[in-house]
Amino acid sequence: MTDRARLYAAAFLRAFATGMTGILLGVYLPRAGCSATQTGLIVGAGLAGVAFATLIATLRADLLGRRRFLIGIAVVGAAGTALVAFASLPVFLAAAAFLGMVNGMGRDRGAALVVEQATLPATVDDRSRTRTFAWYNIVQDAGHALGSLAAALPALLRSASGMDELASLRAAFALAAAIVAATAVLYFGLTPAIESASRSERASVTPETRRVLWRIGSLFTLDSLGGGFLTAALLSVFFFRRFGVDEATLGPLFFGARVLNAASHLVAAWLARRIGLIRTMVFTHIPSSVLLLTVPFAPSFAVAAILFLLREGLVEMDVPTRQSYVMAVVRPEERTFASGVTQLTRTCAWAVAPAFAGALMDGVSMATPLVAGASLKILYDVLLWSAFRKVKPPEER
Repeated sequence: MTDRARLYAAAFLRAFATGMTGILLGVYLPRAGCSATQTGLIVGAGLAGVAFATLIATLRADLLGRRRFLIGIAVVGAAGTALVAFASLPVFLAAAAFLGMVNGMGRDRGAALVVEQATLPATVDDRSRTRTFAWYNIVQDAGHALGSLAAALPALLRSASGMDELASLRAAFALAAAIVAATAVLYFGLTPAIESASRSERASVTPETRRVLWRIGSLFTLDSLGGGFLTAALLSVFFFRRFGVDEATLGPLFFGARVLNAASHLVAAWLARRIGLIRTMVFTHIPSSVLLLTVPFAPSFAVAAILFLLREGLVEMDVPTRQSYVMAVVRPEERTFASGVTQLTRTCAWAVAPAFAGALMDGVSMATPLVAGASLKILYDVLLWSAFRKVKPPEER
Protein backbone atom coordinates (compact mmCIF):
# COMPACT_ATOMS: atom_id res chain seq x y z
CA MET A 1 0.00 0.00 0.00
CA THR A 2 1.42 3.41 -0.96
CA ASP A 3 1.81 6.26 1.50
CA ARG A 4 -1.01 8.18 -0.17
CA ALA A 5 -3.31 5.16 0.05
CA ARG A 6 -2.50 4.77 3.75
CA LEU A 7 -3.22 8.44 4.40
CA TYR A 8 -6.50 8.20 2.50
CA ALA A 9 -7.51 5.04 4.37
CA ALA A 10 -6.66 6.60 7.74
CA ALA A 11 -8.57 9.75 6.83
CA PHE A 12 -11.60 7.60 5.95
CA LEU A 13 -11.55 5.71 9.25
CA ARG A 14 -10.98 8.84 11.30
CA ALA A 15 -13.84 10.58 9.49
CA PHE A 16 -16.10 7.55 10.07
CA ALA A 17 -15.52 7.80 13.83
CA THR A 18 -16.00 11.58 13.76
CA GLY A 19 -19.21 11.33 11.75
CA MET A 20 -20.66 8.87 14.24
CA THR A 21 -19.59 10.60 17.47
CA GLY A 22 -20.54 14.06 16.21
CA ILE A 23 -24.19 13.00 16.06
CA LEU A 24 -24.19 10.70 19.08
CA LEU A 25 -22.76 13.37 21.40
CA GLY A 26 -25.90 15.41 20.83
CA VAL A 27 -28.04 12.42 21.85
CA TYR A 28 -25.77 10.77 24.46
CA LEU A 29 -25.03 13.83 26.61
CA PRO A 30 -28.69 14.84 27.21
CA ARG A 31 -29.54 11.18 27.96
CA ALA A 32 -26.63 11.14 30.45
CA GLY A 33 -28.29 14.05 32.27
CA CYS A 34 -26.41 16.99 30.74
CA SER A 35 -28.23 20.25 30.03
CA ALA A 36 -27.80 22.07 26.71
CA THR A 37 -25.31 24.39 28.44
CA GLN A 38 -23.29 21.43 29.77
CA THR A 39 -23.49 19.74 26.37
CA GLY A 40 -22.06 22.87 24.76
CA LEU A 41 -19.23 22.99 27.31
CA ILE A 42 -18.35 19.32 26.76
CA VAL A 43 -18.41 19.73 22.97
CA GLY A 44 -16.22 22.80 23.45
CA ALA A 45 -13.79 20.80 25.62
CA GLY A 46 -13.43 18.20 22.87
CA LEU A 47 -12.73 20.91 20.32
CA ALA A 48 -10.26 22.54 22.73
CA GLY A 49 -8.42 19.21 22.72
CA VAL A 50 -8.42 19.33 18.93
CA ALA A 51 -7.00 22.86 19.07
CA PHE A 52 -4.25 21.88 21.53
CA ALA A 53 -3.20 18.92 19.39
CA THR A 54 -3.25 21.15 16.31
CA LEU A 55 -0.89 23.58 18.05
CA ILE A 56 1.54 20.74 18.73
CA ALA A 57 1.24 19.61 15.10
CA THR A 58 1.97 23.14 13.89
CA LEU A 59 5.09 23.61 15.99
CA ARG A 60 6.48 20.10 16.38
CA ALA A 61 5.10 17.56 13.90
CA ASP A 62 7.93 18.01 11.38
CA LEU A 63 10.56 17.99 14.12
CA LEU A 64 9.15 14.93 15.87
CA GLY A 65 8.56 13.16 12.57
CA ARG A 66 5.23 13.04 10.79
CA ARG A 67 4.85 9.27 11.08
CA ARG A 68 5.60 9.26 14.80
CA PHE A 69 3.26 12.18 15.42
CA LEU A 70 0.37 10.59 13.51
CA ILE A 71 0.72 7.31 15.42
CA GLY A 72 0.80 9.14 18.75
CA ILE A 73 -2.23 11.28 18.02
CA ALA A 74 -4.21 8.20 16.97
CA VAL A 75 -3.40 6.29 20.17
CA VAL A 76 -4.28 9.21 22.45
CA GLY A 77 -7.48 9.92 20.52
CA ALA A 78 -8.60 6.31 20.85
CA ALA A 79 -7.95 6.29 24.59
CA GLY A 80 -9.91 9.49 25.20
CA THR A 81 -12.85 8.37 23.08
CA ALA A 82 -13.00 5.12 25.04
CA LEU A 83 -13.10 7.09 28.30
CA VAL A 84 -16.14 9.04 27.03
CA ALA A 85 -17.96 5.71 26.82
CA PHE A 86 -17.43 5.06 30.54
CA ALA A 87 -17.51 8.55 32.11
CA SER A 88 -20.73 9.78 33.69
CA LEU A 89 -20.22 13.11 35.48
CA PRO A 90 -20.02 16.20 33.21
CA VAL A 91 -16.54 17.14 34.48
CA PHE A 92 -15.18 13.68 33.60
CA LEU A 93 -16.95 13.71 30.25
CA ALA A 94 -15.34 17.07 29.47
CA ALA A 95 -11.88 15.78 30.47
CA ALA A 96 -12.30 12.63 28.37
CA ALA A 97 -13.54 14.67 25.40
CA PHE A 98 -10.48 16.94 25.67
CA LEU A 99 -8.03 14.03 25.87
CA GLY A 100 -9.71 12.16 23.03
CA MET A 101 -10.04 15.29 20.88
CA VAL A 102 -13.67 14.20 20.45
CA ASN A 103 -14.90 16.31 17.56
CA GLY A 104 -18.52 17.39 17.95
CA MET A 105 -18.34 19.19 14.62
CA GLY A 106 -19.16 15.92 12.86
CA ARG A 107 -16.35 16.68 10.41
CA ASP A 108 -12.71 15.71 10.77
CA ARG A 109 -10.70 18.91 11.19
CA GLY A 110 -7.96 17.89 13.59
CA ALA A 111 -4.21 17.66 14.05
CA ALA A 112 -3.80 14.62 11.80
CA LEU A 113 -5.39 16.57 8.97
CA VAL A 114 -2.76 19.31 9.38
CA VAL A 115 0.06 16.83 8.76
CA GLU A 116 -1.71 15.04 5.91
CA GLN A 117 -2.65 18.34 4.26
CA ALA A 118 0.97 19.50 4.35
CA THR A 119 2.15 16.23 2.77
CA LEU A 120 -0.25 15.90 -0.16
CA PRO A 121 0.84 18.88 -2.36
CA ALA A 122 4.34 17.42 -2.80
CA THR A 123 2.81 14.44 -4.61
CA VAL A 124 1.29 16.44 -7.51
CA ASP A 125 1.87 19.52 -9.67
CA ASP A 126 0.09 22.86 -9.19
CA ARG A 127 -2.67 22.16 -11.70
CA SER A 128 -3.56 18.86 -10.02
CA ARG A 129 -3.32 20.14 -6.45
CA THR A 130 -6.96 21.21 -6.04
CA ARG A 131 -8.24 17.95 -7.54
CA THR A 132 -6.00 15.97 -5.16
CA PHE A 133 -7.49 17.84 -2.22
CA ALA A 134 -10.96 17.27 -3.66
CA TRP A 135 -10.41 13.49 -3.66
CA TYR A 136 -8.92 13.64 -0.17
CA ASN A 137 -12.07 15.38 1.03
CA ILE A 138 -14.27 12.93 -0.87
CA VAL A 139 -12.61 10.07 1.03
CA GLN A 140 -13.21 11.93 4.27
CA ASP A 141 -16.82 12.71 3.50
CA ALA A 142 -17.45 9.10 2.52
CA GLY A 143 -16.28 8.27 6.03
CA HIS A 144 -18.42 11.07 7.49
CA ALA A 145 -21.45 9.77 5.58
CA LEU A 146 -21.08 6.15 6.65
CA GLY A 147 -20.24 7.23 10.19
CA SER A 148 -23.43 9.32 10.27
CA LEU A 149 -25.37 6.26 9.14
CA ALA A 150 -23.66 4.21 11.86
CA ALA A 151 -25.09 6.64 14.43
CA ALA A 152 -28.22 4.50 14.16
CA LEU A 153 -26.26 1.60 15.71
CA PRO A 154 -27.50 2.22 19.28
CA ALA A 155 -31.12 1.98 18.12
CA LEU A 156 -30.31 -1.29 16.32
CA LEU A 157 -28.61 -2.67 19.44
CA ARG A 158 -31.64 -1.80 21.56
CA SER A 159 -34.06 -3.49 19.19
CA ALA A 160 -31.87 -6.57 18.59
CA SER A 161 -30.61 -7.30 22.09
CA GLY A 162 -32.80 -5.34 24.47
CA MET A 163 -29.80 -3.28 25.60
CA ASP A 164 -30.79 -0.16 27.54
CA GLU A 165 -30.40 3.30 26.03
CA LEU A 166 -27.24 4.48 27.78
CA ALA A 167 -25.48 1.14 27.33
CA SER A 168 -26.18 1.14 23.60
CA LEU A 169 -24.80 4.67 23.22
CA ARG A 170 -21.68 3.77 25.20
CA ALA A 171 -21.13 0.71 23.04
CA ALA A 172 -21.14 2.97 19.99
CA PHE A 173 -18.46 5.21 21.53
CA ALA A 174 -16.35 2.13 22.31
CA LEU A 175 -16.59 1.14 18.64
CA ALA A 176 -15.52 4.64 17.60
CA ALA A 177 -12.46 4.33 19.86
CA ALA A 178 -11.49 1.04 18.20
CA ILE A 179 -11.79 2.62 14.74
CA VAL A 180 -9.53 5.52 15.75
CA ALA A 181 -7.00 3.00 17.09
CA ALA A 182 -7.00 1.25 13.69
CA THR A 183 -5.59 4.41 12.07
CA ALA A 184 -2.43 3.99 14.15
CA VAL A 185 -1.85 0.64 12.43
CA LEU A 186 -2.10 2.32 9.03
CA TYR A 187 0.28 5.10 10.04
CA PHE A 188 2.79 2.55 11.30
CA GLY A 189 3.39 1.43 7.70
CA LEU A 190 4.23 4.90 6.35
CA THR A 191 7.65 5.29 4.71
CA PRO A 192 10.34 7.93 5.38
CA ALA A 193 9.27 9.66 2.12
CA ILE A 194 6.46 11.43 3.98
CA GLU A 195 8.85 13.28 6.29
CA SER A 196 9.52 16.98 5.83
CA ALA A 197 12.82 18.05 4.28
CA SER A 198 13.16 20.52 7.16
CA ARG A 199 12.83 17.87 9.87
CA SER A 200 16.22 18.67 11.36
CA GLU A 201 15.22 22.27 12.13
CA ARG A 202 12.09 24.40 12.22
CA ALA A 203 11.41 25.91 8.81
CA SER A 204 11.73 29.70 8.58
CA VAL A 205 8.65 31.62 7.50
CA THR A 206 9.01 34.73 5.37
CA PRO A 207 7.47 38.06 6.48
CA GLU A 208 5.23 37.97 3.40
CA THR A 209 3.87 34.56 4.38
CA ARG A 210 3.29 35.76 7.94
CA ARG A 211 1.26 38.70 6.63
CA VAL A 212 -0.85 36.44 4.42
CA LEU A 213 -1.42 33.94 7.23
CA TRP A 214 -2.34 36.70 9.68
CA ARG A 215 -4.98 38.08 7.29
CA ILE A 216 -6.44 34.80 6.14
CA GLY A 217 -6.20 33.22 9.59
CA SER A 218 -8.20 36.09 11.09
CA LEU A 219 -10.92 35.53 8.51
CA PHE A 220 -10.91 31.78 9.08
CA THR A 221 -11.42 32.49 12.79
CA LEU A 222 -14.60 34.40 11.97
CA ASP A 223 -15.84 31.59 9.70
CA SER A 224 -15.10 28.95 12.32
CA LEU A 225 -16.75 30.96 15.06
CA GLY A 226 -19.88 30.72 12.94
CA GLY A 227 -19.22 27.02 12.37
CA GLY A 228 -18.85 26.45 16.13
CA PHE A 229 -22.50 27.42 16.53
CA LEU A 230 -23.37 24.73 13.97
CA THR A 231 -21.61 21.56 15.15
CA ALA A 232 -23.25 18.25 14.29
CA ALA A 233 -23.78 17.64 18.01
CA LEU A 234 -25.65 20.92 18.50
CA LEU A 235 -27.60 20.53 15.26
CA SER A 236 -28.61 17.10 16.56
CA VAL A 237 -29.81 18.75 19.77
CA PHE A 238 -31.81 21.25 17.68
CA PHE A 239 -33.51 18.58 15.57
CA PHE A 240 -34.03 16.35 18.63
CA ARG A 241 -35.70 19.07 20.71
CA ARG A 242 -37.44 21.01 17.95
CA PHE A 243 -38.94 18.04 16.07
CA GLY A 244 -38.55 15.12 18.50
CA VAL A 245 -36.43 12.95 16.16
CA ASP A 246 -33.88 10.48 17.56
CA GLU A 247 -30.56 9.04 16.34
CA ALA A 248 -32.35 6.52 14.11
CA THR A 249 -33.62 9.48 12.05
CA LEU A 250 -30.64 11.79 12.50
CA GLY A 251 -28.17 9.14 11.27
CA PRO A 252 -29.66 8.89 7.76
CA LEU A 253 -30.13 12.68 7.63
CA PHE A 254 -26.45 13.35 8.29
CA PHE A 255 -25.52 10.46 5.98
CA GLY A 256 -27.32 12.28 3.17
CA ALA A 257 -25.59 15.52 4.14
CA ARG A 258 -22.13 13.95 3.96
CA VAL A 259 -22.89 12.31 0.60
CA LEU A 260 -23.79 15.75 -0.74
CA ASN A 261 -20.61 17.18 0.82
CA ALA A 262 -18.52 14.54 -0.97
CA ALA A 263 -20.16 15.11 -4.35
CA SER A 264 -19.67 18.86 -4.01
CA HIS A 265 -15.89 18.55 -3.72
CA LEU A 266 -15.44 17.36 -7.29
CA VAL A 267 -17.78 20.09 -8.48
CA ALA A 268 -15.67 22.58 -6.52
CA ALA A 269 -12.47 21.42 -8.26
CA TRP A 270 -14.18 21.67 -11.67
CA LEU A 271 -15.59 25.11 -10.88
CA ALA A 272 -12.29 26.43 -9.48
CA ARG A 273 -10.53 25.68 -12.78
CA ARG A 274 -13.05 27.91 -14.55
CA ILE A 275 -13.70 30.81 -12.18
CA GLY A 276 -10.82 30.60 -9.67
CA LEU A 277 -10.40 29.39 -6.10
CA ILE A 278 -11.58 32.52 -4.26
CA ARG A 279 -14.68 32.95 -6.43
CA THR A 280 -15.60 29.30 -5.88
CA MET A 281 -15.20 29.67 -2.11
CA VAL A 282 -17.33 32.79 -1.82
CA PHE A 283 -19.98 32.27 -4.51
CA THR A 284 -20.99 28.85 -3.13
CA HIS A 285 -20.65 29.62 0.59
CA ILE A 286 -23.02 32.59 0.80
CA PRO A 287 -26.03 30.71 -0.67
CA SER A 288 -25.40 27.84 1.76
CA SER A 289 -25.65 30.25 4.72
CA VAL A 290 -28.82 31.81 3.36
CA LEU A 291 -30.37 28.33 3.16
CA LEU A 292 -29.36 27.63 6.76
CA LEU A 293 -31.14 30.79 7.90
CA THR A 294 -34.41 29.29 6.66
CA VAL A 295 -34.11 26.00 8.62
CA PRO A 296 -35.35 27.34 12.01
CA PHE A 297 -38.52 28.62 10.35
CA ALA A 298 -39.44 25.30 8.71
CA PRO A 299 -42.96 24.16 9.68
CA SER A 300 -42.03 20.47 9.86
CA PHE A 301 -39.02 18.18 10.13
CA ALA A 302 -39.39 17.12 6.48
CA VAL A 303 -39.13 20.72 5.26
CA ALA A 304 -36.25 21.47 7.66
CA ALA A 305 -34.42 18.35 6.46
CA ILE A 306 -34.76 19.36 2.79
CA LEU A 307 -33.45 22.88 3.46
CA PHE A 308 -30.61 21.45 5.55
CA LEU A 309 -29.61 19.01 2.79
CA LEU A 310 -29.68 21.76 0.15
CA ARG A 311 -27.36 23.74 2.38
CA GLU A 312 -25.01 20.77 2.78
CA GLY A 313 -24.73 20.45 -1.00
CA LEU A 314 -23.02 23.85 -1.08
CA VAL A 315 -21.37 24.45 2.28
CA GLU A 316 -18.33 22.18 1.79
CA MET A 317 -17.34 23.43 -1.68
CA ASP A 318 -14.97 25.88 -0.03
CA VAL A 319 -13.03 23.14 1.79
CA PRO A 320 -10.76 21.67 -0.94
CA THR A 321 -10.49 25.10 -2.57
CA ARG A 322 -9.49 26.71 0.74
CA GLN A 323 -6.91 24.01 1.48
CA SER A 324 -5.49 24.25 -2.04
CA TYR A 325 -5.36 28.05 -1.89
CA VAL A 326 -3.45 28.18 1.40
CA MET A 327 -0.91 25.58 0.22
CA ALA A 328 -0.49 27.50 -3.06
CA VAL A 329 0.35 30.90 -1.59
CA VAL A 330 3.17 29.67 0.69
CA ARG A 331 6.49 27.95 0.00
CA PRO A 332 6.66 24.12 0.18
CA GLU A 333 8.78 24.19 3.34
CA GLU A 334 6.21 26.47 5.01
CA ARG A 335 3.22 24.20 4.36
CA THR A 336 3.05 22.39 7.70
CA PHE A 337 3.26 25.71 9.53
CA ALA A 338 0.67 27.33 7.25
CA SER A 339 -1.65 24.33 7.47
CA GLY A 340 -1.28 24.26 11.24
CA VAL A 341 -1.78 28.00 11.79
CA THR A 342 -4.93 28.20 9.66
CA GLN A 343 -6.33 25.02 11.18
CA LEU A 344 -5.46 26.19 14.70
CA THR A 345 -7.36 29.45 14.26
CA ARG A 346 -10.35 27.45 13.11
CA THR A 347 -10.31 24.91 15.93
CA CYS A 348 -9.85 27.57 18.62
CA ALA A 349 -12.94 29.38 17.36
CA TRP A 350 -14.83 26.06 17.15
CA ALA A 351 -13.89 25.33 20.76
CA VAL A 352 -15.20 28.67 22.04
CA ALA A 353 -18.55 28.86 20.23
CA PRO A 354 -20.40 25.67 21.39
CA ALA A 355 -20.57 26.79 25.02
CA PHE A 356 -22.26 30.04 23.96
CA ALA A 357 -24.49 28.14 21.53
CA GLY A 358 -25.66 25.77 24.28
CA ALA A 359 -26.38 28.68 26.63
CA LEU A 360 -28.35 30.45 23.88
CA MET A 361 -30.38 27.29 23.30
CA ASP A 362 -31.26 27.15 27.00
CA GLY A 363 -31.74 30.88 27.58
CA VAL A 364 -33.05 32.35 24.32
CA SER A 365 -34.22 29.97 21.60
CA MET A 366 -33.27 26.67 19.99
CA ALA A 367 -32.91 28.55 16.69
CA THR A 368 -30.55 31.29 17.89
CA PRO A 369 -27.25 29.43 17.22
CA LEU A 370 -28.33 28.65 13.63
CA VAL A 371 -29.12 32.31 12.91
CA ALA A 372 -25.91 33.53 14.58
CA GLY A 373 -23.73 30.95 12.84
CA ALA A 374 -25.12 31.64 9.37
CA SER A 375 -24.80 35.41 9.83
CA LEU A 376 -21.14 35.18 10.87
CA LYS A 377 -20.38 32.98 7.86
CA ILE A 378 -21.92 35.49 5.45
CA LEU A 379 -19.82 38.27 6.98
CA TYR A 380 -16.71 36.09 6.54
CA ASP A 381 -17.42 35.53 2.85
CA VAL A 382 -17.82 39.25 2.18
CA LEU A 383 -14.56 40.08 3.95
CA LEU A 384 -12.67 37.21 2.25
CA TRP A 385 -13.73 38.44 -1.18
CA SER A 386 -12.69 41.97 -0.33
CA ALA A 387 -9.25 40.97 1.00
CA PHE A 388 -8.10 38.16 -1.32
CA ARG A 389 -9.82 38.39 -4.69
CA LYS A 390 -6.65 39.85 -6.23
CA VAL A 391 -4.20 37.39 -4.59
CA LYS A 392 -3.87 34.61 -7.18
CA PRO A 393 -2.41 31.12 -6.79
CA PRO A 394 0.29 30.12 -9.38
CA GLU A 395 -2.09 28.35 -11.76
CA GLU A 396 -4.32 31.46 -12.03
CA ARG A 397 -1.57 34.01 -12.66
